[in-house]
Amino acid sequence: MSQLHDCAQRYGSVSRALHWSMAVLLAWQFVTVIVHVLLEDSALDKFAWGTHKATGLLLMVLVVIRLCWALYSRNRRPASVSTLARLGHLTLYGLLFVIPFIALLRQYGSGREFVAFGMTVMPGFSDPKIDWMIAPASLLHGNLGWLLLLLVIGHVAMALFHRRQGGEDVLARMIGR
Repeated sequence: MSQLHDCAQRYGSVSRALHWSMAVLLAWQFVTVIVHVLLEDSALDKFAWGTHKATGLLLMVLVVIRLCWALYSRNRRPASVSTLARLGHLTLYGLLFVIPFIALLRQYGSGREFVAFGMTVMPGFSDPKIDWMIAPASLLHGNLGWLLLLLVIGHVAMALFHRRQGGEDVLARMIGR
């Protein structure tokens, strides 16, 4: 039976569920962007891109829940294997929050309605656009997204490296073995 809480040897079922749910949603986000770039205006693009904002919102909510759970579990969690690993994880968390946050700012500043999962998250408005809310995402959202992709690839590569090289099998901590 799986343990609910984290312990010094491995992550509990809550941390693992949040991690792998976020991994699947993040992978989908990257698929939507790649399809949008390579197959713009196709039926697949219309479907995939239509899910991008709602999935980003869901990811942001999961990041907040995951950070709260990590703070709650901070004295029980497995230790980082290095300072670099700790900084890498903090950077991933930061980007996973900042990227959708600035997109939400842009959405609101544009005055366009935002409906996700059938719920109105932001009503639209007809006043002039709010440029200071639009500018950060226009400048950074996509570039930070590509940076996040590179960091995720590095994260996966390092987990596999540690697994193959012996020593600390950090992947086993997150797969429950």
